[in-house]
Amino acid sequence: MPEQPKDPLHGVTLEMILNRLVERLGWQEMGRAVDIRCFQYDPSIKSSLQFLRRTPWARKKVEELYLSLQ
Repeated sequence: MPEQPKDPLHGVTLEMILNRLVERLGWQEMGRAVDIRCFQYDPSIKSSLQFLRRTPWARKKVEELYLSLQ
């Protein structure tokens, strides 16, 4: 039976991803890396979570950014 590749995001919530990115990069750098308003104007974890949960393309970019820093 072939082994399935492990999902690097398994067990990591979107909120955990955002908190780690904010700690590591800060909102300003995150806004440069992923061009979305919720990172650039009056950023907060709550507003970012709401937007990213409704917007798959943006969530994918944030997840890719997180993985690139691992």
